[in-house]
Amino acid sequence: MVEEIASLDASLQIIVVDDASSDGTGVIADDLSARNPRVQVIHRTERGLGTAYLAGFRKAIAGGGTALLTMDCDFSHDPAVIPELLTALESADVVIGSRYVPGGQIEGWPVHRKLLSRVANRFVHALFDIPAEDCTSGYRLYRKEVVLGIEWENVRSTGYSFLVESLYWASRQDGARLVEVPITFRDRTRGKSKLGWREAVHGARNLIQLWLKTGRR
Repeated sequence: MVEEIASLDASLQIIVVDDASSDGTGVIADDLSARNPRVQVIHRTERGLGTAYLAGFRKAIAGGGTALLTMDCDFSHDPAVIPELLTALESADVVIGSRYVPGGQIEGWPVHRKLLSRVANRFVHALFDIPAEDCTSGYRLYRKEVVLGIEWENVRSTGYSFLVESLYWASRQDGARLVEVPITFRDRTRGKSKLGWREAVHGARNLIQLWLKTGRR
């Protein structure tokens, strides 16, 4: 993944956030960083999707990043789409790699995963007026100003609901423009997702609390 991203554009910098992986991921990332100065690694002892994103955001902004891309590292998110996301950002503040706009699709997911994703997005739209079809996609490109404009101390989610909550606060910024680019999401061929019904229920609780707190759609 790192090699493919690096081959797309010489201006792209890559940050790998490793939460004390027990499978040797951190060592591999350090080796990549030693061989390529465009690759940086953050090693953490804590775990959590939300705090991992924030650690990456902070490092990217401190290093002068003007646009911040988030994506999975298992090729579910095709790095070949990155140039399209960058082009779309010219007229947007947040670009979402979307499975649920015309041209977008999912390959390799079992029926229950597709159902869970669809239900999650419908649940989000029932609570919040976010102008996007795919509110749970982690394949996103943000302008730096949008990230800096989010009051992260108000974001309580740490798991997968972090994706929705961060998009909610981004969309509430004055004049924020959200654009979706269709992607083909392919299920990973190795490993296992941490997202299940228990995580989904926990995320739903967080979003209901956000809805109650804000008192608005």
